[in-house]
Amino acid sequence: MKLWPQILAAALVTLVLFGAFYLASSHPGGEGAGVLSKAAWQRMALPGELSQAHAFLSHNCAACHTSVTGVQPANCIVCHANDESILQRQPTSFHSSIGSCTECHLEHQGSDHRQTEMDHAVLTRIGLRQLNEKAADSEQKLLRGQLASWSAIGKPPHARISSDEALLNCATCHSNDDRHFKLFGQDCAQCHATDRWTIPEFQHPSPSSTDCAQCHQAPPSHYMMHFKMISARVAGQPHADVTQCFLCHQTTSWNDIRNVGWYKHH
Repeated sequence: MKLWPQILAAALVTLVLFGAFYLASSHPGGEGAGVLSKAAWQRMALPGELSQAHAFLSHNCAACHTSVTGVQPANCIVCHANDESILQRQPTSFHSSIGSCTECHLEHQGSDHRQTEMDHAVLTRIGLRQLNEKAADSEQKLLRGQLASWSAIGKPPHARISSDEALLNCATCHSNDDRHFKLFGQDCAQCHATDRWTIPEFQHPSPSSTDCAQCHQAPPSHYMMHFKMISARVAGQPHADVTQCFLCHQTTSWNDIRNVGWYKHH
């Protein structure tokens, strides 16, 4: 019985606050003025600052959030559907087939926070979910079968990545960054992991190796007259073949030319 006064007091305070909020919102000038305006209530409910790109939406929660359901992809697409810088660039063009945003793009982390947290595992879950929701054509059946078989044996086909991540096609996003010039194919996961490109156990062959062309492809200028007229002559190897990297270059750096030193090409 002693709790009734506190309960009634709390109910009264709540009623007064909601009444004041209603009056402030319904008043002609209440939308953007006063501590009990809708904008003020939104600021009080804000879990954190938006990124700089979305800062202009700080007082308009409904631009991104839908009551009960939260952030909906449709709200993001309204602004980003025609974003050519994303949809027409090879590394990010996959966004055109992704129907979910919040798994990778986090907000309310502060104005200086990087808006994108790249996590291949998250990207995999989104892709696999979409795969399961689509019609089961032959290619998708094959992918499902691969996933099931890898899950059954408890390990992925490559030790560096998970069985789910093995379904991702690295070249879809990274072919423009392929420093191997496709000499090693497109199965990046044979050597690389999804959390870093570096390979801790990799050791460059001996400086005395003559098999450079197995991994290194010469730049376009080496396939033009520029190579014979300038590059090979500067290195003192006028008769060098374009595949004989070891005659001119050292393993310390591509611009460290034998018997010449550091050479600024252009």
